[in-house]
Amino acid sequence: MTDVAITAHQVLLLPGWQDSGPGHWQSLWEAQFGYQRVRQHDWLRPLRGDWIARLEDVVQSQHGPLVLAAHSLGCQLVAAWAAISPSTHRIQGALLVAPGDAEREELRPHMASWSPLVLQRLPFKSTLVASSNDPYCTLARVAQFASAWGSDLVVAGVLGHINADSGLGDWPQGQALLNTLISD
Repeated sequence: MTDVAITAHQVLLLPGWQDSGPGHWQSLWEAQFGYQRVRQHDWLRPLRGDWIARLEDVVQSQHGPLVLAAHSLGCQLVAAWAAISPSTHRIQGALLVAPGDAEREELRPHMASWSPLVLQRLPFKSTLVASSNDPYCTLARVAQFASAWGSDLVVAGVLGHINADSGLGDWPQGQALLNTLISD
C-alpha cells in the first residue's frame, strides 16, 4: 500500500435514481467528509446520456486523481460512463454499492434509456458491495456485474438496498472499503 492522500473534493458521490436522502450513507459522507455529490439535472427521469454527460463535466472540472462512490443506478452510470469517456485515467478506483438492475421488468418503464446495461471491464480498480436480500438486484445478477466489470465482490450480508432503510448510519464498513481503494 502507498500513502496517497485523497482530499475530500476528490471523492465523487454518485447517487442512484431519485437521489440519496438525508439519512443515506452518501448524504452522511457528504456532510461528514465533504465529498462532492454529482448532482443530476433530473433525478426522477434518469436519462443515461444526460447522466453520463454530467459525470464527464464534473470529472473534467476536477484536479488530481478521483475516487467514485456510487449507489444503485450510480453503479450503472459508472459502467456506462467508463465505456465512452476519455477521462477514465483520472479515476483511481470506484466503490460500487448495491447496483440496481435497470433491466428488471418493474424498473424498465423508469429506466428505458439504460438498457442494454453496459457489461464491460472497467479501466480502473473497483469493489462491488452487495446485499444478499437487495430488492432491486439478485445476487446472481450482482455476480454477473462484478465479473463483467472486473470488480472485487463483497457480499455485506442482509442489508436490503444498502441505503437509509438499512439502518447503516454513516456506514463505517463502506468507508473502510473506500479507504482501501484510496490507499492501494
